Amino acid sequence: MRITDVRVIVTCPGRNYVLVKIITDEGVYGVGDATLNGRELAVAETLDKHIAPLLIGRDPDRIEDTWQYLYRGAYWRGGPVLMTALAGVDMALWDIKGKVCGKPVYSLLGGKTREGALGYTHCAGRDFAEVEDSVRQAMAQGFKVIRAQVSIPGLPSTYGQGGQKEAALATWGEASLPMVEVWEPGPYLRTIPRLFEHLRSRLGDEVELLHDVHERLNPVQAARLARELEPFHLFFLEDPLRPEHQPSLRLVRQAATTPIAMGELYTSLWECLPVITEQLIDFIRCDLVHSGGITGARKIAAIAEPYGVQTAWHGPGDAAPITHAANVHMDIAIPNFGVQEMVFFPEQVQEVIPGGPTFRDGSLYVSDAPGLGTDVNEEAARKYPYRRAYLPIARRQDGSMHDW
Repeated sequence: MRITDVRVIVTCPGRNYVLVKIITDEGVYGVGDATLNGRELAVAETLDKHIAPLLIGRDPDRIEDTWQYLYRGAYWRGGPVLMTALAGVDMALWDIKGKVCGKPVYSLLGGKTREGALGYTHCAGRDFAEVEDSVRQAMAQGFKVIRAQVSIPGLPSTYGQGGQKEAALATWGEASLPMVEVWEPGPYLRTIPRLFEHLRSRLGDEVELLHDVHERLNPVQAARLARELEPFHLFFLEDPLRPEHQPSLRLVRQAATTPIAMGELYTSLWECLPVITEQLIDFIRCDLVHSGGITGARKIAAIAEPYGVQTAWHGPGDAAPITHAANVHMDIAIPNFGVQEMVFFPEQVQEVIPGGPTFRDGSLYVSDAPGLGTDVNEEAARKYPYRRAYLPIARRQDGSMHDW
């Protein structure tokens, strides 16, 4: 069997996705996700102009060799654009392998260690009461783990305040330019501990709660927040620091026993190594579509296992249902799975990319179909042409730039 064609499909059914379809001379094809939110065309051009010609004529069964060929053969290796392109190819090859073997991908990874993957959703509101109502609604849906965010008094907009809807759909700025969010650490640091004090006093300890800092704090601020949240027993505190501040996670560790989750912006195994081997985190939450696909993620999970670090793969709406399926195939196969971020995709996304995971009773499930169990409807994809869009940016009240 040989690869005969590589199709790069850019589509926007509510938000932009870059999809990869690899076709073989025996008619078997696989699909992958190569979406990098806000830089989609950079990945699409990389795939179309640089990577696709290298794949024609190759044996699709040789996944590891192809991964090494594309990663190490580039010389200028790594980074979000190249690793996202590599992930799209990798997922498609695993999809082909599953179809050829007549097995779902989780079976090729060693088989099930659990039936479903515990999932968490996003809840938010303009004030504590709205957040509480949102959490109660999620609990009624069956969620046992819930992320809670709230608007910050005095700031016109705050990351995460849109909850499930914000996670699933794109935010379009004026004239397709980045939306500008104003942010200050002072009111944020005063508000978040009070939010979780409110939620615990009203909801008790049965529901697991977590919070996303979104890499906005400096090390001392993150240590303070972790300490002040300690009484409320968070499932984890997500991405308290920028990836550049890995050594400073020691300061957060020394300040509190609040579990730490990191890795959304990591793009390689080597970025994960220090925080895992030095036991500076409790959950590794790389994005499969930005860290080399299933092949990259399974190595990260294997290294994390002996250090007691669990997985919490990134699962936002800007990763296509193909990535969400890959997440769950990994989740149910590996022994050190922790929790899985998820979204409910709108109908137009499901029309273009059918077959993603299903949710019931707090967990995510994939079908037993061969491969990843997902597909790409190319005719439907053509109905939704690319639309230029960017992730938001953040500025301080004095106008200076800050990390979003």
